Amino acid sequence: MIIELGHFAVITALVLAVLGIVSPIVGLKRRDAVWVEVGRQAVTLNFVLISVGMLAMIYAYLTHDYSVKYVYATSNTKLSIFYKIAGLWGGHEGSLLLWAWVLALFCMMAVHIHWKTQPAVMPYLISIESVVLTGFLLLTLFLSNPFERIFPVPADGKDLNPLLQDPAMVLHPPFLYLGYVGLSIPFSFAMAALFSGRLGEEWIKATQKWTLAAWLFLTIGILMGGYWAYYELGWGGYWGWDPVENAAFMPWLVATAFLHSVMVQETRKMFKVWNLFLIILAFSLSLIGTFLVRSGILSSVHSFATDPGRGLFILGFVAFMLLLSFGTLILRSAKLKSQIEMDSVISREAVFLFNNLFFLVALITVFVGTLYPLLVEALQFKKVSVGPPYYNTVFMPVALGLVFLMGIGPYIPWRKASAQNLKDLFLMPSLVALGGLVFFLAVGIRHSYALAGLTVVCFVAVAIFRDFAKISSFWAKREQVGRLQGFLTAYKKNPRRLSGILTHIGVLVMIIGIIFSTIYQTEKILIMKPGDEVGLGSYRLKLIRLYGAQGVNWEAQEGLFNVYKGEALIAQLRPQKRFYTVSQTPTTETAIHQVLMGHVFVTIPEVSPDGTWARVRALHNPLVLWVWYGGGIMGIGVILNILRKTRLKVTAARPQAAAPEGAVSLPRQAREEVLQHRSNRWQSFLNAVRPGRKEV
Repeated sequence: MIIELGHFAVITALVLAVLGIVSPIVGLKRRDAVWVEVGRQAVTLNFVLISVGMLAMIYAYLTHDYSVKYVYATSNTKLSIFYKIAGLWGGHEGSLLLWAWVLALFCMMAVHIHWKTQPAVMPYLISIESVVLTGFLLLTLFLSNPFERIFPVPADGKDLNPLLQDPAMVLHPPFLYLGYVGLSIPFSFAMAALFSGRLGEEWIKATQKWTLAAWLFLTIGILMGGYWAYYELGWGGYWGWDPVENAAFMPWLVATAFLHSVMVQETRKMFKVWNLFLIILAFSLSLIGTFLVRSGILSSVHSFATDPGRGLFILGFVAFMLLLSFGTLILRSAKLKSQIEMDSVISREAVFLFNNLFFLVALITVFVGTLYPLLVEALQFKKVSVGPPYYNTVFMPVALGLVFLMGIGPYIPWRKASAQNLKDLFLMPSLVALGGLVFFLAVGIRHSYALAGLTVVCFVAVAIFRDFAKISSFWAKREQVGRLQGFLTAYKKNPRRLSGILTHIGVLVMIIGIIFSTIYQTEKILIMKPGDEVGLGSYRLKLIRLYGAQGVNWEAQEGLFNVYKGEALIAQLRPQKRFYTVSQTPTTETAIHQVLMGHVFVTIPEVSPDGTWARVRALHNPLVLWVWYGGGIMGIGVILNILRKTRLKVTAARPQAAAPEGAVSLPRQAREEVLQHRSNRWQSFLNAVRPGRKEV
C-alpha cells in the first residue's frame, strides 16, 4: 500500500508539472496573477509529492519488500542499511526518480529565493523548469517505473551490484546529479531572460551562486568517481577517459568556461550571446550525458548503468530541449549585440576570450573522442575505441594552454595592457619558470609533458603569490597592520577575487599530482608464490601467504604482503579476490599503503584455485594524493565564493503584490485581495515582464 501511495504521489506530481508549464503562460496571457501563483504552488507541491515517492521506495528497501521489482533487482536482506538506501540510485529507474527529486528541490528553492528579487522572470522560470520536470517524470512513470510490482514475490533480492557497495560510489551519483540538475537553474534563468526580453546582467547576477554550487557538486562527483575507480577497479588509475566519465566532464568544462566568461559581461557588458550560449550548452550537455549513460549505447566500466530501450525517449527529449533553447537564442540574437568593442587583444577580456576558446576546443576533443566510436560503429558496423593516446596527444596541449592563461587572466588589465604592464606583471614569473625548467632538466626530468606542465605551474604559482603579496602589502600599509592581517582585510574587501585565486591554487596542486602519479608511476604485473619478492622503486614487496576470508555476503582469497623500505618493514597489505555469493559477482579489492603523499598499491586480480600462486599487480603512485588534495582546495575556494555576501536588487514590481503570501493559508481572502487590486497592480507587473514597457 505504501508503494502505491508513493506511485500515486509521483503521478500527481506529473499532473502538477504540466500545470506548472501552463499556468504561468496563461497568467501572462490573461494578465491574471493568480495563475502565476498557481504555478508557484505547483512547484512546491511537486517537491512534496516526489519526496513522498522517494520515501515510499526507501520504506520498501528497509522492509525488504521484494514484490517491488526494482527493490528486488538492487537490494538484498544481508545488505547494511546504508547500502539498502543507496540501492535506490543503484539502477536505472531509481536514479531517474532521484534526478526528478533533485530537480523539484532546486526548482522550489530557486522560486522561493528569487520570488521577491526576480519577479519579472519567475513565470518563465517556473514554466521552463516544469518542462524539464515533466520530461523526466514521463520517462520515470511510463518507461522506467520504479514502483512496478512482480508476482510471485521472491524470497530475497538479487543484491546491489558489488561494485556499488562502497561509500564513494554511494555518494558519487547523487553529487553528479546535484551538479547536472543544478545547471538547470542558470539555464532556466537564461531562457527566462530570452523569453522576457530582460537581457541585461540581472540573470547573470541571480545565477552566480547557482552555477558555482552546480560546478562544485560536479567537481565533487567527478573526483569521488575517480577515487572509487582508483581503489575499487584495481587498475591503479583514477581517470581512464571512459565515455561515461567524459559525459560528466563535458558539462564541467563548459560550466568552467561560463564562470570565467560572465565576469567579462559583468564588468565590460560584453559576451552577452556567448554567455547565453555557454549556459545553454552546459545544461544541454548534462542532458546529453544522461542520454549517453542511461540509453545503453555506451559500453564502459559503468556498464551497470546501461539500459537499452529507453534511449529513444531521452534522445527525443534532448532534441526538443536543444531546439527550444538554441532556437530561442538564435531568434533573440539580434537584440543581444554588445555595445562595447574589444579595445585590444592584449587585455583581460581578450585573455578570457582565449580561455573560453581553449575550453571549447577541450570540449570538442572530448566530445569527438566519446562519440566518434559510436558513429563509426553505426556506419561501418565495427567497433573502434579511442583511448588515452588520443587524449594525451590532443587534449593535453590544450590543458597546458588553459593553465598558462590561468596565470595571466586575473592580473592583466582590462581594456588594454601596455608593454610596461606586461613587464611588471609577468617578468618575474617568466624568469622563475625558466629557472624551474633548468632545474627540472638538471634533476633528470625528460618527459615533455612533465617538463611543460611543471614549468607552467611555476609561472602561474609565482604570478598568484606575487598578487597575494601585493594585495596583502597594500592593505597592511593602509590599515597599519601586519601582512597576515592585511591579507585578511584584502579577503574581506574582495572575497570573490581571493576565493577564485584559492581555487586556482587547488588546480596547480592537482596538476602536480596528475603529472607525478601518471608519468612517474611504477608498475609491476607478475605471477607470485608465497616467499616471492618484487621491487617497486625504492620499495620492496614480499608475498607471505594466500588464505581464505569471508564477509557477510562474500567469500574471498586474501594475500598477505610485507612492504619494505630498504630492510625496514613499513607495512603489511591484504588485497583480496572477492566473490559475492548472492549476485555471483567477482571483484578485486585493493590494498593501499600511504607513503609521502603517494601510494604503494597492490591487487591480486587472479588467484589459483589451490591458493599456491596469485597474479599480482603492484604500483607505486608518487604524489597521487595531491590530485584529491588539489580538488579539496578548489572546493574550499568555491565554497568561500558561494558564502560571500551579495546584494540582490529588486528588479521589478513584485508579483505577490497581486497575489499575497496569505494566499496559501487563506485562499479565499487572498483571492479577494487579488481580484480587488488586479486592475492596477497587475499592470505594474506586466510592465516589468514585458520588454519595452516602462518599469515601476
